[in-house]
Amino acid sequence: MKQLLETDTSKTTILIRIMVGTVFLSEGVQKFLFPTIRGAGRFEKIALPVPEFLAYFVGSFEIACGTLLLLGLFTRLASIPLLIIMLVAFATTKAEILTNKGFWEMLHESRTDWAMLLGSIFLLIRGSGGYSLDNILFSKRT
Repeated sequence: MKQLLETDTSKTTILIRIMVGTVFLSEGVQKFLFPTIRGAGRFEKIALPVPEFLAYFVGSFEIACGTLLLLGLFTRLASIPLLIIMLVAFATTKAEILTNKGFWEMLHESRTDWAMLLGSIFLLIRGSGGYSLDNILFSKRT
């Protein structure tokens, strides 16, 4: 468990945390503010089961985990649900684009998804970096 909480002291990791955290926080909030186009309505359109529940469930995780990333607190743990969200997003929305419109259209339509997926993987591997609560609370002092 200690390895999940410790982080390196890289000062530049904050840039990835800000990017990934802000996008997920924003998308989570929008699921509540605009349920027809970003929340339950969107989930129903892509044929996810129990769209009303799932939209608020996913939105809550995006808000909570996005906030944790911005704070640099429990960054590796917060990255895991976000990875799952991104993998489901690829499977439910981008696979159809790939099948119907081709590889290049899928890449174009999924550019933010790739950034969020790879950014989350980066944070899972590296941790939250120097400017973070994880660094203050959990890193080894040499």
